Amino acid sequence: MGAEGVRVNPGFGTETEPTTASKPIRAVAVFDIDGVVRDVSGSYRRALADTVEHFTGGGYRPDQVDIDRLKSEGIWNNDWHASRELVYRYFEAQGQPRAQIALDCDALVAFFQSRYRGTDPIHWNGYICQEPLLLQPAYLQGLTAAGIPWGFFSGATRGSATYVLEGRLGLKSPVLVAMEDAPEKPDPTGLLIAVVQLEQGQPSAASTPVIYLGDTVADMHTVLKAQQLHPSRRWIGVGVLPPHAQETPARQDAYAATLRGAGAVAVLSNVEELTPQLIEQLVMAKG
Repeated sequence: MGAEGVRVNPGFGTETEPTTASKPIRAVAVFDIDGVVRDVSGSYRRALADTVEHFTGGGYRPDQVDIDRLKSEGIWNNDWHASRELVYRYFEAQGQPRAQIALDCDALVAFFQSRYRGTDPIHWNGYICQEPLLLQPAYLQGLTAAGIPWGFFSGATRGSATYVLEGRLGLKSPVLVAMEDAPEKPDPTGLLIAVVQLEQGQPSAASTPVIYLGDTVADMHTVLKAQQLHPSRRWIGVGVLPPHAQETPARQDAYAATLRGAGAVAVLSNVEELTPQLIEQLVMAKG
């Protein structure tokens, strides 16, 4: 029984067991985390708004539309940087040159983390504890059973990502590329690293299509940049609407249009809509 097949392992992308035939993997699926695996509208985004409000002396508190507008620029994936940028823009709008704005970036990050992670560095008690999950382990098990390795590439810190993947979902050391491991999106380095890890020992890996599912313009631009660097394989960007963007039909349509304009070939309402059947359709469709 020398050939290898796929067995479900809820804690990793794939593991193998002997079967009678060898079948190349159909696609590799890599997921963003924030807005995809977990709803961060009341956590990361709330901490961002708190931070901006604090460092503008209560002069400005961005709402979800303000944050979306900033992130639609495609370069503000890091919420610490996004917070800082909104503070700068507030004071610039008051006529103060950016070079003259005294902003302690370390203090800004510390304040943000005190809201997001909480005040106890060991037993987190911040907004992160309240994040609704947007997928369940059974969904990932279904991908594994269908021969689709999966992993995660996120701009979240490793601690935050591990909290949800291992602490909340119960996954066992999944493939994960986090903030500390790669440059900020839309640089595709982290996506490439995740794919290399997922393809180890897989047949015909170099030609396997890659699907990256994310909820921001930066996520879709990451896919486009990966395609530019490695044009010999297919890189497929799939957008997902985060819960805060589904509050009204008009907002949902506008957010979906933004993701499509950034390169998404499909836009889903929830990550679990990316079924093996849909993956097959995306892979078979002409690029």
